[in-house]
Amino acid sequence: MMRYPVPGFLCEHDDGLVVFDTGLHPDLATSSDRLRLLAGLFTIEMGVEHTLTAQLTALGFDPADIDIAVLSHLHFDHTGGTAELPNARVVVQRAEWEAAHDPGVIELGGSDPTTYDIGREVQLLDGAHDLFGDGSIELVPTVGHTPGHQSLLVNQDLMLVADACYLAQALADDHHPELAWDRDEQAATFTALRDAEARGVQLVFSHDIEQWESLPPLLT
Repeated sequence: MMRYPVPGFLCEHDDGLVVFDTGLHPDLATSSDRLRLLAGLFTIEMGVEHTLTAQLTALGFDPADIDIAVLSHLHFDHTGGTAELPNARVVVQRAEWEAAHDPGVIELGGSDPTTYDIGREVQLLDGAHDLFGDGSIELVPTVGHTPGHQSLLVNQDLMLVADACYLAQALADDHHPELAWDRDEQAATFTALRDAEARGVQLVFSHDIEQWESLPPLLT
């Protein structure tokens, strides 16, 4: 068993507020039913204070004021709070959107369209994208874990990796996860992440509890 965080990230820009990944669905604070066949693999440690709404409110933000929800990919632990952002445009890679609607993936519990395909405006991307056109927040394809996984590059020097790589140690050791959509693409993404790190980009991993506990509240 491994204990790990399930974060979302808030980015403030003069032209709008962005949330990168929306974490777990609030229902998981009281029931694991949403996990379907995956329920036996995960023990959820989540209280009402951990919901996206509660976290944003604690920081002084109204969830209704979030303009954009960028989803790294569409696994259940990265999309669960999307419905809590009533006015946010969802930004996701087209390949990810299409793959996540596969009935087998949904039945297993990896993807839950009721958390992200909910009538919000959806912007489907086909590759890298500069969110505000000024280079401050860029979406970078980091395929392998899933067909349309993307990471978020902030100010050219900080990358929110999401699940492109789970842990800093895994990247350092070139240890790839056993389960991946495409292991060759995963290997290429690992190489790209190491190259970015060598250029001085700080990598923030979504599920690395050791790194998570050492991060300051404000990253940049």
